[in-house]
Amino acid sequence: MNNYPLIIIGLLLTSTTSFALEKANVQQIDDVHQRTQQVLPFDMNQTLQTFSKTVHGGVQHVVVKPAANIREIKRIQAYLLKLANDFRKGDFSDTERIHGANMPGLAQLKAAKTDDIKFEYSALEKGGQIHLTTEYPLLVQALHEWFDAQANEHGNDAIQEHIQHHTTPAE
Repeated sequence: MNNYPLIIIGLLLTSTTSFALEKANVQQIDDVHQRTQQVLPFDMNQTLQTFSKTVHGGVQHVVVKPAANIREIKRIQAYLLKLANDFRKGDFSDTERIHGANMPGLAQLKAAKTDDIKFEYSALEKGGQIHLTTEYPLLVQALHEWFDAQANEHGNDAIQEHIQHHTTPAE
């Protein structure tokens, strides 16, 4: 019961705070795309990427467009596995190189304790995903802001079967 007031405050902040991200301009999107291609080992033009928010965090999902492109699938899987391991250590340097140090939510994610957020990598038939979860409302809010910023600057490709999979209340 000692944490009850903190939980209520966190829920209120999460439910009432609405961040109006400005739509990224064309030049900003082009700059992010160029930096992304310098950081990622796979070709962004051959992939679909989603940033789906869930009740306890979100899922970053990357798959290849031409499903038979085994080389790109292996690159995606290796990179997302590395990225999940980096995140577990509090290393968000790839994200920071792409989006900048002032990216919404990033400071809170970097400041989180090692076990405050779970980063679960899963290989998929056509790529991979990282499921990010936390029980802390302020970190859920930070993850949602972080996902919104990425979707705003990268785009958020619609992968219908993926969106339906992560819209259940249990997430």
